[in-house]
Amino acid sequence: MRIGTRAIAWMAVLSMSFVAPPARADVMTADQAVQFALKNSSSAIAAKANVLSARGGVQGAYAGVLPHVSLNVSRSGSQTDQLSQQQFFASTVGIPYHSIHDYRYSTTPALNGTWNVLNLSSLSNLSSAKHDLQSFEHSERAARNDVALDTKRLFYEVVKAIKLEDVASATVKLSRDNEKRVRALFEVGSVSRSDVLRAQVNTSQSELDSLVKRQGVLSTRVTLAQQLGIEERTLGDVDTTLGVQTATYDVPTVLAEAKKQRPDIQAAELEVKSAQLAERSAKFLRLPYLTVNGFYDYNPSSDTKSVFHVSPDTIEVGHSKSDRSFGGTVALNWNVFDGMNTDAQISAARARRMRADDALGVLTRGLEGEVREAIAGYETALEGETEAESAVASAQENLKLTQQKYNVGSATILDLIDAQVSLARAQSDQVSAAAAIRVAAAIVDRVRGAQP
Repeated sequence: MRIGTRAIAWMAVLSMSFVAPPARADVMTADQAVQFALKNSSSAIAAKANVLSARGGVQGAYAGVLPHVSLNVSRSGSQTDQLSQQQFFASTVGIPYHSIHDYRYSTTPALNGTWNVLNLSSLSNLSSAKHDLQSFEHSERAARNDVALDTKRLFYEVVKAIKLEDVASATVKLSRDNEKRVRALFEVGSVSRSDVLRAQVNTSQSELDSLVKRQGVLSTRVTLAQQLGIEERTLGDVDTTLGVQTATYDVPTVLAEAKKQRPDIQAAELEVKSAQLAERSAKFLRLPYLTVNGFYDYNPSSDTKSVFHVSPDTIEVGHSKSDRSFGGTVALNWNVFDGMNTDAQISAARARRMRADDALGVLTRGLEGEVREAIAGYETALEGETEAESAVASAQENLKLTQQKYNVGSATILDLIDAQVSLARAQSDQVSAAAAIRVAAAIVDRVRGAQP
């Protein structure tokens, strides 16, 4: 035998790169990567922040319909010096006097309250804010679905890059080994100089392809680490298992699930309702509204002291105190003209409603097409994997036959090299097809509205 044993051994090495390795406890799986991304990715954090802002909007809207109560204790004082006055008594001549000092102090514990009892604009604004909050909560779910899909796509790009690097490394070793054999055959006159050059070119191409694949692994790892919100050096190993579990989808079922549980569609529907209520709230600003104001002063007291410069000097001291003092006001308010501020708010609310209606229409009109596209992509990926498996089997059989022909002298070393290269390419395509199925399944889950 010439190189039959080694060629078959290299073929076995290439085939072993597609056997799923057992998942270790210290490697990151696709589901773990998704959980990392949901906690750390910028998109997920921004969606949470939007929900928090919307919750603050609801709390602010409650301020327009709930009473406002304040409790305060006030202490006031004043002093007047060198006050000149003239006081008249009946028809007598006025008696002038000078007030040297005048002191006045008061202490008032008070409870004050204001309540918009009937304000239709504030009530509609509260309903709008509540729908807004629900819309952002569904938007957060939609953002989580998008993050999960993007993370899985990037994760399997890393897996594919690692698999392709393994194939490229094995191909480099095989090419170098074949080049040595071709040189040995050239020295004994069995092959021509062009065969040697061709073997050298094949080795150089394999080495270049291996360098590219190695760089591809690093690039995909960096991109995945950015998606997960961590540094690439802390990423560790990833689970390179590419086992395929096929599923069957039909358009009506997936479409019904999407209409029922797609969070982005639910968010768009709630945004339409919120916009409608916001427009109604703006229109209600033209109507009168009823307010109630009240106060309750507990034990208010005041002290006065005046020193008069007359002959002789006179000092007057006063003190007043009461148990309580309370009162209230009911008012009907109507903004007859507010400088067209109401018109501006109505126009802004109407524009928001138009945008919300259009966004919902875009989603619902394109939903069936999106479902069909996702299912077709998944089915295409399955067919591609089947074709890739068939191609690998054919390439293995071709290599085996070429090896046998070469052993009996009916095939050249270059024919054997071509068969080996064909097998490596077929196995690379199989890796890409297996990764494509995983990504296509993630796309279908995202279209259905399945939660990560």
